[in-house]
Amino acid sequence: MLTLRAVTFPFDRKCKIQHAQCFWWSGIIIRLNPYWNVIVEGLDNIDKNSTYVVVANHQSMADIVMLFQTRMQFKWIAKDSLFRVPFLGWCMSLAKHIRLNRTNLSSIRKAYREASNWIDNGMSVMFFPEGTRSETGALGAFRNGAFKLAQKKKVAILPVAIQGTGEAMPKGKWIFNTSSTIRMTVLPALEPEDYQGDVRLLMDTTRREIQKAL
Repeated sequence: MLTLRAVTFPFDRKCKIQHAQCFWWSGIIIRLNPYWNVIVEGLDNIDKNSTYVVVANHQSMADIVMLFQTRMQFKWIAKDSLFRVPFLGWCMSLAKHIRLNRTNLSSIRKAYREASNWIDNGMSVMFFPEGTRSETGALGAFRNGAFKLAQKKKVAILPVAIQGTGEAMPKGKWIFNTSSTIRMTVLPALEPEDYQGDVRLLMDTTRREIQKAL
């Protein structure tokens, strides 16, 4: 990542090349787990020329591996502690992902501004609206930040439902289990203008669509 940043910095200020190398990194991890049965559906719901606020449910760190299989360009909204993890955190910083400390109001405002600026520059942003990984696999309550941003910037919400990653890599562990069935479904985009400025309705509809796909 550091080499790519040094080489591509003059002409790739959005770090798209650095992000794209994670596509093959994700594919390698999946292939190195021959007992993973990975199913990816709904990629035709992604318009590569559109900018989205992408929202996905969150069961484990393996969700990150799966979401790179969308082959979309986006910036993560990720908790501050991940940026302090050796190698992983360094790579996230080099790729200009967005750091968030949910206990710090100024950090929340800064992350929101960064996400807004990325959208203005044609870059999608990725949220886990539950705010943390589910310990049971059940879909948790959503926070409204992603949906407020989509309404303000007038960009579509792209819901993604992920199943099976909680078994593949349980919360609190960094080791992949060998035998797991993982399904990721990209759902049709939801346009904020169809919800007449009702952030709560947009959020509840998104959550309901993800729940139906799980």
